[in-house]
Amino acid sequence: MTEAILLVGGKGTRLRPLTVHTPKPMVPAAGVPFLTHQLARARAAGVDHVVMATSYLAEVFEPYFGDGSQLGLHLEYVTEEEPLGTGGAIRNVAQRLHSSPSDPVLIFNGDILTGLDIGELVATHTRTGADVSLHLTRVDDPRAYGLVPTDGDGRVTAFLEKPQTPEEIVTDQINAGAYVFDRAVIDAIPAGRPVSVERETFPGLLTAGAHLQGMVDSTYWLDLGTPQAFVRGSADLVLGRAPSPAVPGRCGDRLVLDSARVAPDAKLTGGTVVGAGASVGAGARVDGSAVLDGAVIEPGADVRDSLIGAGARIGSAAVLDGAVVGDGAVVGEGNELRDGIRVWCGAHIPPGAVRFSSDQ
Repeated sequence: MTEAILLVGGKGTRLRPLTVHTPKPMVPAAGVPFLTHQLARARAAGVDHVVMATSYLAEVFEPYFGDGSQLGLHLEYVTEEEPLGTGGAIRNVAQRLHSSPSDPVLIFNGDILTGLDIGELVATHTRTGADVSLHLTRVDDPRAYGLVPTDGDGRVTAFLEKPQTPEEIVTDQINAGAYVFDRAVIDAIPAGRPVSVERETFPGLLTAGAHLQGMVDSTYWLDLGTPQAFVRGSADLVLGRAPSPAVPGRCGDRLVLDSARVAPDAKLTGGTVVGAGASVGAGARVDGSAVLDGAVIEPGADVRDSLIGAGARIGSAAVLDGAVVGDGAVVGEGNELRDGIRVWCGAHIPPGAVRFSSDQ
């Protein structure tokens, strides 16, 4: 197994304002762009050639990762001129693959944090002689997901849309967003038009009698599609709950990059990361949060489960709980921002302008 396709073309609309200036896979998690963790895990599993399917802010990826040699990879980039969906994006990069028709190609999404045993997924694909193999995970409440039931041998029997009633919940297995395709299957996807693997390719293969194999791996799995999930994923990487060889330091309660400045009496807990050039002032408390490069947490601020964008400033005695502050924004002293509130890039909230009373 030497080749992979990485789907990194999404606009990350649910993650705004984090994705106004930065594509979703390049938003820092545990001190490095999230994509770095995925590439490092792929390399550790034996992948050496990765083709990135880019679209939104496509120009950001190559200047950062280059040819991939620093990661021990050979990276190539293919940009969609028009959105092509998951299947269309896969087909659009096929000409950059080196595989023969019967060779396996790993495909994974650029917004999933997982402890998947990549090597075992490939081994399952080879052992079962499947045309496509899917990583499946089990969730407590599958109503927000498409369901993927399998038979006693792990062979996929159907793809079911999000269940609306208890009777429709026939399994707790969902599509976890990582696949192995035989190269011939990729080449058979229609070219030059939008194609969804979930709604068109996979159901069509089943109807045609193809062998789709499911491998249930219920280790760590998190869809980083929302700001709250992204903050949680970054913290889990720092804490060591989510595996990655790319975390730039020892796992623990906090990760402070070399050029960051943290006051001796500031308290950093819960997997907090403080990015390059950022600073945390005296008496500040930051728990389970990501403070991106160049951001400033002023003395006495209290930040919990929040993401502070690059170059943003949080004023003294401000309280943030579950907030997202965009790049370059300023939250004046004494403000309280809670419950998923988002501050747009470059916005300026005057001191004491936002408060939450105890009965709200």
